[in-house]
Amino acid sequence: EIIEYGVRLSGRQNKLTTRFNIIADVIRETNYWATKDGNGFASAKHVQKAINERIERVKMIEEKIQEMIIDGTIFIDSKGEVVGQVNGLSVYDTGEYSFGKPSRITVNTAMGKAGIINIEREADLSGPSHNKGVLILSGYLRRLYAQNKPLVMSASIAFEQSYGGVDGDSASSTEIYAILSSLAEVPIRQDIAVTGSVNQKGEIQPIGGVNQKIEGFFDVCKARGLTGSQGVMIPFPNVPDLMLRHDVVEAVEGGKFHVYPIQAIDEGIEILTGVPAGRKLSGNKFPKGTIHFLVDNKLTEYAKRWKDIEACVES
Repeated sequence: EIIEYGVRLSGRQNKLTTRFNIIADVIRETNYWATKDGNGFASAKHVQKAINERIERVKMIEEKIQEMIIDGTIFIDSKGEVVGQVNGLSVYDTGEYSFGKPSRITVNTAMGKAGIINIEREADLSGPSHNKGVLILSGYLRRLYAQNKPLVMSASIAFEQSYGGVDGDSASSTEIYAILSSLAEVPIRQDIAVTGSVNQKGEIQPIGGVNQKIEGFFDVCKARGLTGSQGVMIPFPNVPDLMLRHDVVEAVEGGKFHVYPIQAIDEGIEILTGVPAGRKLSGNKFPKGTIHFLVDNKLTEYAKRWKDIEACVES
């Protein structure tokens, strides 16, 4: 149990932490709980007790955020489907303790030449890594949909109820899903939260804090009642980083919660919508009824209407 905790602190399954001061503190507290229990030996339950008590002493902020989510002060859906809305995952770091919690990310799309509008950046709440992640989204959309027409679209992206700043690119895949959903007018499942960086080719890249992010959404779902359909999508390269809490592992093994490792945007959008993504055919076309077909049709319609508007203005 001590070794597992050390591996979790290191952030990799094949590494052990050298933060021996923390390990020593846990061992000393384990000894206290074993002695109080009247046992001559410390066991796994005493180690777990020491770890849980250590966290309990510093988790007040996490509890307050969880409380606001459960009572509806912070808007987070964990059931149903919504167009242009995805549950992203963030990590909060208080210095001695870090934890994950979901954040609602929304997108509205319309005809225009503004491109992708990062509302966090416009409000001076976006860090450089997040800004870069949003710019990458434009490259992904141009590569896929703007080979035979101009990209005539305005899309506003926002982290709802976020007032303390956003940084990191781990939500870039989440933002793409919300854009595709808004353009295709296909709803996204709210019982699945998403994390993962993305490149311009649509490949999902690894992120940090994967364990805390999974556990953060799990705690919300558990408080509201596990349904068996809830889960989290993570980058496939983060699988070697998984060192989840025992209750999360038990829920996954029992089919009450799911972890989906994915490698590309197409995989993720199919899980979130239940609609095939659609592989590009010759002539920059997509199979009918697929997500990419619906998005491409909407962008084609935007381009034609914009051309008509410009023609009217010139005349």
